[in-house]
Amino acid sequence: MSIYISLFKTFFKIGAFTFGGGYAMIPLIEEEIVDKKGWIEREEIMDLFAIAQSIPGAIAINTATLVGYKKAGKRGGICATFGVILPSFIIISIIAAFFASFAHLPLVHAIFMGINGAVVLLILKAALKMTRLAVVDVLSGLSMLMTVLMILFTSINPIIMILAGASIGLIRYFIEKKA
Repeated sequence: MSIYISLFKTFFKIGAFTFGGGYAMIPLIEEEIVDKKGWIEREEIMDLFAIAQSIPGAIAINTATLVGYKKAGKRGGICATFGVILPSFIIISIIAAFFASFAHLPLVHAIFMGINGAVVLLILKAALKMTRLAVVDVLSGLSMLMTVLMILFTSINPIIMILAGASIGLIRYFIEKKA
């Protein structure tokens, strides 16, 4: 099977079986790309998640594009991106066609409540896994703690916090380079 088909199928599966948006997809992306396929190393996938989160767009789509590009160039990026987007497009089109006729049913409400609970746990799992890999020393731990506190208890824009984190990383790089 060509790498393009493999990228498409892998990301199609990720897009089809993950509810709750990009952050809920992170554990599945990591399992498929790192553990099962071995396309990317564990440390590198964390870097790709950080880049994908920092650039405009959905993290799952950005990650698919980055992984596909890294694995097979522009065509690989296109195949992976199309693969992760297509299931949502199909599912949303079907739901949109019929949702008005069954949205009021208690069973539908119960299903969505169950999905919401599962999504929270998937996002929490992704956050904990990313924390274990990202916090490697006191400075990265303090940076994470300060970011969490600033986001939770102030109205500061998260983009400012991302830029601050990048600045701390650059300052650290140049200090360590001089030493």
